[in-house]
Formats: sequence, C-alpha cells, structure tokens
Amino acid sequence: MSKPDPALEDSTPILPEDDDGYHKGLGARQIQMIAVGGAIGTGLFMGAGSRLQVAGPSLALVYLVCGVFSFLIMRALGELVMHRPTCGSFVSYAREFMGEKAAFVAGWLSFMNWAMTGIVDITAVAMYMHFWGTFAAVPQWVFALMALCIVTTLNMVGVRWFGEIEFWFSLIKIVALCLFLIIGSVILGVRMPVDGHATGLHLIADNGGIFPHGLIASLLLVQGVVFAYSGIELIGTAAGECADVRTVVPRSINSVIWRIGLFYVLSVVLLVCLLPWTAYHGGTSPFVTFFQALGVPGVDTIMNIVVLTAALSSLNSGLYSTGRVLRAMALGGAAPQSLAHMNASSVPANGILLTVAVYLVGVGLNYIVPSQVFEIVLNMAAIGIISTWSFIVVSQMKLRQAVRSGRIRSAGFEMPGAPFTAWLTLGFLASVLVLMLFDYPNGTCTLATMPAVAIILMLGWKYLNPNSSTPDSAGEQPRLPTT
Repeated sequence: MSKPDPALEDSTPILPEDDDGYHKGLGARQIQMIAVGGAIGTGLFMGAGSRLQVAGPSLALVYLVCGVFSFLIMRALGELVMHRPTCGSFVSYAREFMGEKAAFVAGWLSFMNWAMTGIVDITAVAMYMHFWGTFAAVPQWVFALMALCIVTTLNMVGVRWFGEIEFWFSLIKIVALCLFLIIGSVILGVRMPVDGHATGLHLIADNGGIFPHGLIASLLLVQGVVFAYSGIELIGTAAGECADVRTVVPRSINSVIWRIGLFYVLSVVLLVCLLPWTAYHGGTSPFVTFFQALGVPGVDTIMNIVVLTAALSSLNSGLYSTGRVLRAMALGGAAPQSLAHMNASSVPANGILLTVAVYLVGVGLNYIVPSQVFEIVLNMAAIGIISTWSFIVVSQMKLRQAVRSGRIRSAGFEMPGAPFTAWLTLGFLASVLVLMLFDYPNGTCTLATMPAVAIILMLGWKYLNPNSSTPDSAGEQPRLPTT
C-alpha cells in the first residue's frame, strides 16, 4: 500500500459531525444482542412455515447462501465503521465517498423501508394480540396504536432505554431458539418418534429429496429469504453510540455468521428431520407445529409471545434507525434542517416523530382495511432493503480504493476477499431484483413503482437544493446546518 500523501489528507472535506450530542450509552452486551436481533426475526419464527411449504428441505441451503451474503454485507459495513464510527451509518459513508446526492437517495430509501416495515410491525403486533380470545373484541387499530405509543416512549427517553429493551427482546428470541435446538437434537439423537413418524434424515429422502419442487422453486424463494435478514445494518447505526466500538463491533459482526448457521440453517435441518416437511404450513410457526406434534401444552401461547416480541423489536429498531439516519441527512442538507433537532435526552426527536407520523398512517390502515395492510406496504420495503445494502457495499469499495491510493489510512477489519466478494455481493443483490420480476403480482408490481419513486426523489432533491444544477461528486464539502 502506498504511503498517504499529507497534501491529500489536508484537502479532505469537512463532514458534518453526525455524532455531536449523542451519548455513548450502548455497552458490549447490548451491541451483541442488537447484532443478533437484526439477523433473527419473524422471518424465521413465522415465515419459515410458508417457505418450507414452497421449497421443502432446500430452504436450509437458501438460508445458508443468503446468510453468507448478509455476513459479507455486515463485514463491508464493519470496515466502514472502523474507518469512522457514526450514527449516520451508511448515509454518512455514502456522503463521504459518493457525494450528497447518494446520501440523499440512500437515506430516503432507507426511511421508506423502515416506514413500510414499521406499518407491517404494528399490524403484526395487533394480529398477534388477537391470538388470545380475551382480546378478540378489541379493534386491531387499538393494539397497533398502543404498540406505537410504548415503543415511541422508549425511544424518546434515551439510547440506554432502547439498548436495554432491545437486549431483552433479542434474548427472548435466542432462548426460544436454543430450547428448540436442544430439545430437537435430543429427540433426534435418541430416535424418538414424533407424531407417529420415525425421526432422521430419511424423512428428507422419503418426501421428495432436498428439492421436492425443483430448483426453480428454491431460487424464487431467495428474494423472500433476503428480506428475512433485513435489519442487519442496524449495528452500523448503533456503533455511533457505542462506548468501545473498535473492540465490540468486530467481535459482534464476526459472531453473526455462526449464529445464522446455527439458528437458521440448523433449525431448518432439524425441522425436516423431526417431521416431514409437508407437515409445515404458512400461517403457522413451524416451531409451534413441532411442539404441538409432541403434545406440549401451551406451546402456541409461548411462541405467540416470542413472535410478538420479534415484531416489537423490529418496530423499536425502525424508530431508532430512522431518527439517526434522518438527522445525518439533515446535517448534510439532504433533509429538512428541523430533523437535526436533539431533545434533552440526546435523542433525534424530530426524526423519530416524523417516522411515528408515518406509522400513524399504518394505524389508520388497520382501522380502514385491517385485512389488507400487509399486502399494501410489505413489498415497498423491498426497494429500501436492496438499496441500503448496495450503498453499504459500494461505499466499502470506494473506501478500499482510497486506502489503496494512499488518501486514507486503513483502520483494519477489512472485508474478506474484497474487491471480488464486494462485486459478487452486488451481483447477488442484482439477481434478487431479477427474481422479483418473476414474483407476480407482488414483486413485479413493486419494481413497477420504481420509476415513480425515482421521480419523487428527484423532486425532493430539487426542493431541498433549488440551486443545484450539476451532479455532486464525492469530495465536495456537504452543506452544514444553519441552526
């Protein structure tokens, strides 16, 4: 690597101080759990049932492949964090290496992702509450509003409260999965039959093999599995409020790959070895199906608490992330300056409240069309997820180019195999978009909205930057707030 040129270092643009005013209130155990919680959610607890129905045992392979690329994305983000920890995360990195327009696009698409995901989350909370007959008469929108009020309060009173509640949310999910893995492994080890079926690998061969519906069915499932990992980028935002980021973050990110392998891949392998994959169905958690087959009383109630926790965790994370991302954008002129405001608890209150305003639309949808909310908003989140991950990888590639040219010193924790793995990851994300084209009508219609989204972004940029007539480039000094 060439020696850094002092002249180049002196000309480095002054970037907005995205972390001014934040408290370093997140400890090692909280960061560890945030990393785990971002990778494990309702996509495993609930979504695995319908995916097993579609792809059978090959779901384990799909989870593995998508998990590897998710890990590479986290390693790309980790290298950026080691370069400059910031609550602005990928928005700040897009600004530094690609310019303010890139930060604008990255930030608002991420906001759209979390806004749509949050509406899904509050809807999920309401639906999970209706599982208990006691609450059957309570309108769905009431539970949606209650969940929103609770999580908003937790986010407004300080980062320590966010970190603590996220720690316990993630712990509940991990404990539930560990109990299943232990019980399932013991049953498989002693060859105990389940629901009249002899357990073992023969259940895979006896029911159509690894690809019972063919390779194409499994490939089409990739886009859905990718979205099950959405939220892994949250650790980059949380790093800006971590007391010992350079020690904690690399350890947390490196531990994610074996957790994905353990919780996703091994769970699916166990499920299809304990019962025929045809026993699992969409709408019912495969873990509930297994424990009910064992005759364990109350397991459906326990699992409902777990998935309720997962939905609240995602809602909690969405408010946390969007508040910080919107503030980072406001500091660079990519969002209204009012969104840079911090309250007395060192929390970006206006950014959080803007997200809450969007979530209130979700509460309204739960009142007007409670049975259609998922279909209305879920697929719109897809564009934001792919966009966010792409910006992370491209920013890492730009960082590595700057290191090689001597303009920036390497901070370590480099993405393994880069730049080959970076290009491979971008190719994988592009292939997910292609697969969405074949997911008619949901994926096809989602991609059809992209021109409209692009027009909205262009108009928004012109409104915030009325004098901008030429594309900005990486290296221009971003506009600082006027207040």
